[in-house]
Amino acid sequence: MSKATVSGTKPAAAPKTHHGIDHSIDLGHGNSPAAWTCVIVMLIGALIASIAFVIANTPIFVAGAAVMVLGLLAGYIMRKAGYGVGGSKLKNVGH
Repeated sequence: MSKATVSGTKPAAAPKTHHGIDHSIDLGHGNSPAAWTCVIVMLIGALIASIAFVIANTPIFVAGAAVMVLGLLAGYIMRKAGYGVGGSKLKNVGH
């Protein structure tokens, strides 16, 4: 066993740094028809591409990737149409 003494002092706390990010703002977590549509269509595209990858079918894989791009575009268009978080077409009643 070592006979070294152990210091009972605590190390000094590191100073808090501010990185310019305000964490007090509620972001909404993307809970909107535009976000749900985007995610569901992209998941379907990922499923198609995954199955095509397993069966080694390149045209179907590309089609699945195209469905994912279409899902991204659908979400963007719906957001611009007012169906995104805080959009004009939604009732903003909160949770």
